[in-house]
Amino acid sequence: MSKGKDDSALIWKVGNKQKLLDTPVFTVNQSQNQAPDGRTGNYITIDAPDWAAVIPVIGDDFLMVKQWRHAYQGLSLEFPGGVVDKGESPEQGARRELLEETGCKAGTLVHLGTMSPNPALFSNRFHVFLAKDLTAAGKQKLDADEFLNCVRVPQKEVFAKMGGPECPHALMVAALEMYRQRKESF
Repeated sequence: MSKGKDDSALIWKVGNKQKLLDTPVFTVNQSQNQAPDGRTGNYITIDAPDWAAVIPVIGDDFLMVKQWRHAYQGLSLEFPGGVVDKGESPEQGARRELLEETGCKAGTLVHLGTMSPNPALFSNRFHVFLAKDLTAAGKQKLDADEFLNCVRVPQKEVFAKMGGPECPHALMVAALEMYRQRKESF
């Protein structure tokens, strides 16, 4: 850590945002920002809604979803999750996504942490929750363009495969690390 240093000399002045592209998923903006030494430059940022992921635990297993990822052009094994809808809290979004993608409800939902997916580009936050005491609450209620399989996977297998070709999603790696760090306290 930077002990004794003045971090205020690192702060940029952010100019007005200009919308460059508006999509159903995110907005791309440009702003002319001023560096601490007075130089200016144009910087691109992406505004998107917050995301939530849920790590559902059943004994020594995780309840996960397998789905196609367009940019990756392959299947990805992930924890259930998605966009936190407007007006929802991260916890409400996590509970909704868990129910929609797995058909399960959590008796206990524990907030493991919040992080920035990529602070250089994205303005949103990624919220991670642990789900325990699961009960079946019905069938999956997937979005129209959502096709996924819900699978129960041994935790040991997930730890071994996370970050590899079957589990390539970097945010899932981060979520699993949050779980690992706090696992002993549950």
